[in-house]
Amino acid sequence: MVFSDLFFLFVFLPAFLLCYLLATWVDRTWTPVEANRNYQAKNLVLVCFSLIFYAWGEPVYVFLMLFCVLVNYFVGLGIANSERYRKLVLVIGLILNIAIIGTFKYLGFLADCLNDLGLTVTRPNIALPIGISFYTFQSISYLVDVYRRESPVQRRFVDLLLYISMFPQLIAGPIVRYGTVAEELHHRHVNAADFADGIYRFLIGLGKKVIIANQLSEISDQFLVNGLNSLTMAGAWIGIVAFTLQIYFDFSGYSDMAIGLGRCMGFHFNENFRHPYCCNSITDFWRRWHISLGSFFRDYVYIPLGGNRHHQAINILVVWFLTGMWHGASWNFIIWGVYFGLIVMIEKYTLLKVYNRIPAFLLHIYSMILVIAGWGIFYFDHFDQMILFFQAFFGNVTSVYDFVDESALLDNFWLWVVAILFCMPIRHAVSDLMDRWLGDAGFKTFLVYSVRIVLSVSILILSTALLVGATNNAFIYTRF
Repeated sequence: MVFSDLFFLFVFLPAFLLCYLLATWVDRTWTPVEANRNYQAKNLVLVCFSLIFYAWGEPVYVFLMLFCVLVNYFVGLGIANSERYRKLVLVIGLILNIAIIGTFKYLGFLADCLNDLGLTVTRPNIALPIGISFYTFQSISYLVDVYRRESPVQRRFVDLLLYISMFPQLIAGPIVRYGTVAEELHHRHVNAADFADGIYRFLIGLGKKVIIANQLSEISDQFLVNGLNSLTMAGAWIGIVAFTLQIYFDFSGYSDMAIGLGRCMGFHFNENFRHPYCCNSITDFWRRWHISLGSFFRDYVYIPLGGNRHHQAINILVVWFLTGMWHGASWNFIIWGVYFGLIVMIEKYTLLKVYNRIPAFLLHIYSMILVIAGWGIFYFDHFDQMILFFQAFFGNVTSVYDFVDESALLDNFWLWVVAILFCMPIRHAVSDLMDRWLGDAGFKTFLVYSVRIVLSVSILILSTALLVGATNNAFIYTRF
């Protein structure tokens, strides 16, 4: 099940909110004093619906997730209860988590590599469980934070299950640290403003996905899938720019929806995107893109390896190799990770030292060209297709431009305009303009909420219309 699905929007989500509201009443009836309330009924409803949400598409793998949670529950207790062997218990827990993700995500890739080397190995037919990269990383962060005594150990299995299986962020992030929500598991409060903000954020994410990303996917598929063998130079650029915009609106849209749903329930997830295509360096880009993954590798890999203190270049390359591996068991993802790792490493010793002397627009052009080229590596998991694309991308083709390219630009003119416009921080710009022009705070509040209501209703109606009969609706990052 995905958020941008009519069944989720009009059956699952209303049923969940109704049961959650009923559970809120039950909790208040059992413990009327707010300070003593532990939200058991609400948490139970959230766990049940989260398991249903995950099991909807592949019910067998819900047992894998439950096993993963059970393992980390006992490992966490072992770390907390043992002073002498706590490091050993942590290492065992890390090995078990890596073994789980390694078996289901990388075993087939390893078999392919061995076969390519001439060793005959049977490739295991194992399907990739949805969201395994996200909930495994959350489990690892939980164990490490408990070991570092940065977060309390969770002594109730149901509460740890709630943290890992919570359906808003289960299958495509953001990667939520246990410390971020530990207190809110039993002490959270939602008022009308929180709920309204959450619904609005959810609908903004829905619009990003359905109205923008899904339409851009048709353009990228037209050039990078259906028209790859007859690609012109302009077609290569149009196709990959469409994918560049598509993956941003697709993934950031999911993060918006997850953050919005969490807000409706009283959870405050950290932001996962901060206008990454406004970057002025590749280093800056990765501080803005998939922030939860970047912070995970920084805190749990880069700094423990020595960070900026020892072997910085090697540490950067290790992190980016692992970043590529995290995205998928394929050589193109590894190359993509090393590609950005090399650029980040080179920037550390060159560009960032003269950063303030270079015009911002040149830095932005430089950054976006490298980002777009990187998405070209990311997109193609077959080298023959990647070679065809980059030949066209760099102009090594017979035709530079044709009628198909012109049609893709002109027929989708407003889609391009909207997509590029909404990559920018226009909300902050509009807010600044309103602060200057509207002196009356009461009128400004009325205007903001009026616009939100109109925009929310419009997004819901248009998204529903586009989803009727839609076939291309899966979130890109659910396969990672």
